[in-house]
Amino acid sequence: MTSYFDCAATTPIDPEAYRALLHYVEIEYGNAGSRTHEYGLAASRAVKSAREKVAALSNSKPEEVIFTSGATEANNLAILGIQAHGISTGKRHIVTTAIEHKAVLEPVSALIKQGFEATFVAPQNDGRVTAEDVMRAVRPDTLIVSVMHANNETGALQPIDEIAAQLRGHSAFLHVDAAQTYGKSNKTLTNTDIDMISVSGHKIFAPKGIGALIIRRGQRRPPLTPLFFGGGQERGLRPGTLPVALIAAFGAACGSALREAEERQKRCIEIRHRLLETILKLGGEVNGHLTHSLPSTLNVSFPGLDSEAVLVALKGLIAISNGSACTSASYAPSHVLVAMGLSEDRVESALRFSWCHMTKEPSWDEVEFRINSLK
Repeated sequence: MTSYFDCAATTPIDPEAYRALLHYVEIEYGNAGSRTHEYGLAASRAVKSAREKVAALSNSKPEEVIFTSGATEANNLAILGIQAHGISTGKRHIVTTAIEHKAVLEPVSALIKQGFEATFVAPQNDGRVTAEDVMRAVRPDTLIVSVMHANNETGALQPIDEIAAQLRGHSAFLHVDAAQTYGKSNKTLTNTDIDMISVSGHKIFAPKGIGALIIRRGQRRPPLTPLFFGGGQERGLRPGTLPVALIAAFGAACGSALREAEERQKRCIEIRHRLLETILKLGGEVNGHLTHSLPSTLNVSFPGLDSEAVLVALKGLIAISNGSACTSASYAPSHVLVAMGLSEDRVESALRFSWCHMTKEPSWDEVEFRINSLK
């Protein structure tokens, strides 16, 4: 059986999440907005419980969790939803990084077309931006600073705590895309100086089609406006009938992540050790920071070898990717690796390995043999 090493693209579903999904599809399938019968009340209780579990991972309040269809929608709501406030206050500048996911870069581009300005902070060659570079980009008219927690291609962790500390006292809101880290690297996300956090369900062992935007309600609350209309659900920010089964599964996955955090981290570190050992034997080069990174992602280049050739050689043994799943259908070079200043050869030979506690390891000797056969 092929070993699945593409967990940065999507994860297998957690057993408890799967059971919750089936339960609210087959048995308690009521509408959470129906308050006149037990089916609706049961659905409402399930949503309430899930909201509490999602919030607990970042030490947030349940009422701060706005359910969305995923992190892409959450990013759009955070960035496009703050537009009206920017226009009314004259704050039309955005700070983000050159290595963000397209789900951040494209909403920012949409605002640029509406007359906003944006500064894209470049990373160092290890895939991390510095807090100093981010803060140098901040201006008096900066509306929002959007920096991902961990990069989806390299796993490099960004200095969110330092950025949050230095941004304290500035009127700009801090948004963090935590699609790759929510439920996996939680300490930073408990920082209440982060105003908004985007979360993806299918990156945390829940089904696809569910996520959340956490909007902190501390001394100030980001004054978002909805992207579409038609109901008062989710505090008016995300109208539409709540997908109870998906929400319940998302909550179950978050509950499992909180309980099993230490065990999962240990398992991921074990796999990383054996993978890294194999990569170094093959003369591979790691793209990204080796220590300030997720224990479950490695971006690797094999000099002189085309990534497509390696993918073919490993077919049936290990499932990996040569870029973000959202853009891997195109043959454009990775904007992340290009922004890091890597050579064309290194970019073209790059592969992403990403795994989780549920990953079954392949024969690393066989991996080594197949890649060596290409040399």
